[in-house]
Amino acid sequence: MAQSEIETGYNSYGYPGLIEMPVATSRPDGELAFTTSSFAGQTRNTLTFQITPRLSGSFRYSVLDNATGGGQATLYDRSFSLHYRLVDEAGSWPAVAVGLNDFLGTGVYASEYLVATKTVGSRLRFTAGLGWGRLAGVGGFTNPLGIIDDSFETRPQRDVGQGGDVETGQWFQGDAALFGGVEWQATDRLSLSAEYSPDAYPRETPAAFERASRLNFGATYRIAPGMALSANYLYGSEFGLQFTAALNPKSPPHHAGREPAPPPVLARPAPASAPLSWPAAVEEKNGLRAGLEEALAAQGVRLHGFTLAQDSVRVEIENTTYPQEAQAVGRTARVLTRRMPGRVDQFVIVSMAEGVPVTQLRIRREDMETLAHAFDGSWESFARTRITSAPGPAQPTPARYPRFDWKLKPYLSPSLFDPDNPVRADFGAQLDASFQPSPGLEFSGSLRKKVVGNLDDATRQSNSVLPRVRSDFTRYDKEGDPAITHLTGAYYFKPGRDLYGRVTVGYLEQMFGGISSELLWKPVDSPFALGVEANYVKQRDFDQLFGFRGYEVATGHVSAYWDMGNGFHAQIDAGRYLAGDWGATFSLDREFANGWKIGAFATLTDVPFSTFGEGSFDKGLRITVPISWLTGEPTKTGYATTIRPLTRDGGARLRVRDRLYQRVRPLQKPALQEGWGRFWR
Repeated sequence: MAQSEIETGYNSYGYPGLIEMPVATSRPDGELAFTTSSFAGQTRNTLTFQITPRLSGSFRYSVLDNATGGGQATLYDRSFSLHYRLVDEAGSWPAVAVGLNDFLGTGVYASEYLVATKTVGSRLRFTAGLGWGRLAGVGGFTNPLGIIDDSFETRPQRDVGQGGDVETGQWFQGDAALFGGVEWQATDRLSLSAEYSPDAYPRETPAAFERASRLNFGATYRIAPGMALSANYLYGSEFGLQFTAALNPKSPPHHAGREPAPPPVLARPAPASAPLSWPAAVEEKNGLRAGLEEALAAQGVRLHGFTLAQDSVRVEIENTTYPQEAQAVGRTARVLTRRMPGRVDQFVIVSMAEGVPVTQLRIRREDMETLAHAFDGSWESFARTRITSAPGPAQPTPARYPRFDWKLKPYLSPSLFDPDNPVRADFGAQLDASFQPSPGLEFSGSLRKKVVGNLDDATRQSNSVLPRVRSDFTRYDKEGDPAITHLTGAYYFKPGRDLYGRVTVGYLEQMFGGISSELLWKPVDSPFALGVEANYVKQRDFDQLFGFRGYEVATGHVSAYWDMGNGFHAQIDAGRYLAGDWGATFSLDREFANGWKIGAFATLTDVPFSTFGEGSFDKGLRITVPISWLTGEPTKTGYATTIRPLTRDGGARLRVRDRLYQRVRPLQKPALQEGWGRFWR
């Protein structure tokens, strides 16, 4: 079979498809794409992530003018879709996929499909499928699944509601209809498509446009890798445009990175010519420490502690530069080969987090010398490295404490999905400062001053019947300028071999202040962890300075963490939330070795959907973009954002900084193994 030259595109709903219909093929694993399409007074903006090679998920924000059934002239709709490739194309067999549209939303686009796609030659591809729900609006027939159970033949009616309900009782129910299409890769950049659509547009026609045909025609031009522009002629009466921009976290713009080369490993002279070994004098230790501190600082590593014995050295380090802890460990070991006396055979490198020892790596100097240029030196060095939980407490050098740091940086604070203005944002300056008088003890704060923005233009008021722990966010945006986003004292400690603790007091976040405590159990080589957090907080004044409002609450959670492998991390947090409701949050994130993180979460509590309000329950997406991915320069800094369809009060959790799991896990054995390919970088 000839190699296909056809690139799978995104349809107007933002998932793999033709023009409006789906296909059975998928985009590259890990790809993140934004699609915006517009025709006949409706605009769909979709964010799609290829979660695994077979599974993609989409979040869509649509604006529908003159739509019926929403109780308003313009309907602002949020919806989610899933697309799963069941079978790969092979030989004479087509690829087969199944999908759910608007399975978690108001139901405007609710539909399901089973689709097959077959490539003929290298530039021609055919698609045929069976659709339900909205994809069975025209030309429908009795559901073939009725042979399994008569209940499949009837689809329950659903009105446009407040969204958030998972209507499993509708899936693959009611009449079914056929759809299909063909794609032709005319040139390397231009592809042409034609499709048959059974979508009747029941809520949009005839108010929005006249549906005169079931055929759609489209042309897509690839402007650049990951960027495409499409022009479509739809339903015999309308023209539409679509733009797609995609990137893949696994493919950074600067593939090799721009970090300076590490110092070469320095081999010791032959034993016969080595000088006699004597116990180190205090002067020698001080000189070695000072030189080592300077050399490590040049590599982006901060020396925390230094202990020299007869044939071994122990160094405590803080990685201030590299997204992967293994790279900081590798550079530290390289520096030690150049700075330590020849008698030192063992390097004990301790990785620190918040002044607390987390992981201890014991590396033989001989392995550094023999494996530096070995073909499989990276993984061989990992196999020979002994990784254990670090004993505590820390053993800092006298010059390490006290320490004061500060920085002035820009900030961007966006607000999405307000029907009056779907995109708002503030941009300004943020001053961060921290003071560490001793290991594990830190006083820190952040002060923001807006320079430009329109968050304070929001006029919508909360209609929540729950305590307004989050839904009054517009008042915080209006009155908090300047604002103290946090001002805290925190103590981090290690009460046991695999135990980590934190106590934080002060203005913990934008809306709450008080006391927060946490205890984490995380063995150094285990994919599992357990934690417990207890907080007593009071709501802050809207101006975010030093005052408080009357509302106070005790809140806390028991958390279970699971590193599933291949970059996937699952988490369950069960307990009491800020509005006094009880429930659990389920999270799933995919983390890439270069620092990208993309995930989703949902919280279900004892608050009824009708009481919660629009959206029914708290849910959303979270994305972290590492700055090093964009620039190629090594840095641990990243931009993190959480995308919520709506901000309500049910299921709201305290946003305390530096929770332990995210501080400890990257320094432990599974994460070190994942990033060990950068040990020699």
